[in-house]
Amino acid sequence: MLQAFRPLVMFFVVLYASAAFSVVDIHEFDSAEQEARYQQLVHELRCPKCQNQNLNGSDSQIAKDLRREVYRLLKEGKSDSEIKDFMVARYGDFVLYKPRLQSNTYVLWFAPVAILLIGAVVVSLIIFGRRPKPSQPSTSTSPSSESNELSSDEQARLKAMLENPELNGKD
Repeated sequence: MLQAFRPLVMFFVVLYASAAFSVVDIHEFDSAEQEARYQQLVHELRCPKCQNQNLNGSDSQIAKDLRREVYRLLKEGKSDSEIKDFMVARYGDFVLYKPRLQSNTYVLWFAPVAILLIGAVVVSLIIFGRRPKPSQPSTSTSPSSESNELSSDEQARLKAMLENPELNGKD
């Protein structure tokens, strides 16, 4: 009976253990609005060390420092855009999950659309290229356009080969 609950028990053990490794910062905020801004900012800013984690989800030392920096700037009364500008000035556009539309970020913004359009063009060329073309009268005299009928000489030779199999291959 205990064996039946083993997977369920293991699930809860793993779930509890993963919560023990989560990032916990203790900060005192002046208002709930200030705390909400902090949470929004640490979700929007990327850890420079961790390739694809926001500041809230990263446990690296640099992420801890940046969370403290965001908290300090909030306490100083800086706006969200001022805090983001500060982070971009220090760490570059990489620190933003949603980079600003600038000349150096055009590729990030427009490459997905361009790739999608190129893919649509390729797919349409493949689909429309497979359609059978209406037959047109041909004026060329290539062997592929010749009639499949045999001349009278060829018909006679074929009849002779079929009647006398010993003649096959001999001419």
